[in-house]
Amino acid sequence: METKPPLASTPQQWRRKWAVPLLASFFLSSLLISAFLFSSSSFASSSWSRQAFLLFSFSQIPASGDGDSIFVESKLRQLSAPASPARLVPRLAYLISGSSGDGFSIRRTLRALYHPTNQYVLHLDLEAPAAERLDLVTAIQGDPVYSRFGNVRVVTRANLVTYRGPTMVANTLHAASILLKEGGDWDWFINLSASDYPLMTQDDLLYTLSSLPRDFNYIEHTSDIGWKEFHRARPLIIDPGLYSLQKEDVFWVSEKRDVPSAFKLFTGSAWMMLTHQFVEYLIWGWDNLPRTVLMYYANFLSSPEGYFHTVICNAPEFRNTTINHDLHFISWDNPPKQHPHFLTLDDFPRMVSSNAPFARKFGRDDPVLDKIDKELLCQDPDGFTPSAWHNTLETSTSSDQHYIVKNVAELRPGPGAQRLKALVTSLISADGFSEQHCV
Repeated sequence: METKPPLASTPQQWRRKWAVPLLASFFLSSLLISAFLFSSSSFASSSWSRQAFLLFSFSQIPASGDGDSIFVESKLRQLSAPASPARLVPRLAYLISGSSGDGFSIRRTLRALYHPTNQYVLHLDLEAPAAERLDLVTAIQGDPVYSRFGNVRVVTRANLVTYRGPTMVANTLHAASILLKEGGDWDWFINLSASDYPLMTQDDLLYTLSSLPRDFNYIEHTSDIGWKEFHRARPLIIDPGLYSLQKEDVFWVSEKRDVPSAFKLFTGSAWMMLTHQFVEYLIWGWDNLPRTVLMYYANFLSSPEGYFHTVICNAPEFRNTTINHDLHFISWDNPPKQHPHFLTLDDFPRMVSSNAPFARKFGRDDPVLDKIDKELLCQDPDGFTPSAWHNTLETSTSSDQHYIVKNVAELRPGPGAQRLKALVTSLISADGFSEQHCV
């Protein structure tokens, strides 16, 4: 007997089949939700309040302008703003660097610059023989004054530094990072070489700086790079010091590049005095600008004459506190050559009249250094510059190894303080300061 196939369900029958379960599920879900809301009314109320607050808050955010305050970078910028100084007398952090044969010059420059309040990092690069670097370490460790105050450090893992190459920038940043980590609380970082020498005492320098804002950076700079665009910015170089243990000069590659559009190039002197805040920005900063510019200058001839200048003049936080001076007296030939000429006794009057606290470039043991020691620094027979701390060194019975100058009255400024004050006043005067900003 043949069976008949089942009749297909009509759409009306399908709807009636699912309508009842669907309505039951909806009714049950409504009961559960209602029960949950009634049982936690306080929680729901606070949640709705928070949501309303968030909606209100975001509705207040402007589309542009001061809306940057919602981003973390702006909060970090506020944290990095220089606080009012807790001490009257500032503290300085020095890098004194040199190469083969500069060990004694570094020690002499350190002696002329020494003050127990300051911090010092000494660096002899890998071109210097191991015996010379060991002699420097032994001399520092064996000196009773340096050992007592513990503020002089020698870079034991020396870097290979190529003149005009990015390894000079890397070495400067290395020393700055050491001073940030181990040097305590200081106000300015100053980089010098073994061929630099002070023209005034540290008491003169500290006394003058004690009356100045602590957020001024002193760095010679200009955006008018001129011929350097085609001879330094567009060519690509490779610094052997980045990968080799043998010192060689940089060499060029055939490719060229365009001038960057993400930031503006600046150039200037390789010697500077930078604030603690700006050094932190370079080493620990939240902004990627310092690292971006550093990567760019890895292929730039004479990187020390552009890296720090380009960063500081492209950073809104620092460009308006940048004084256009490197605090050095440097004498150039006419037309200028790659290096300034060595200073001699004939240059002494111009050095003094410049009112600058430092000068370069000096030959090793040139007689002009003895004249500076005698007439400008008034050095004692042991090589230290007379100061209040030096007078109390022999009579003090304190076992404290960290001498801290807390009052300006503890300093003994001389004629150099007046000369430096005249220089700085002319730089930051109300009439001329606007011209010192990065342009």
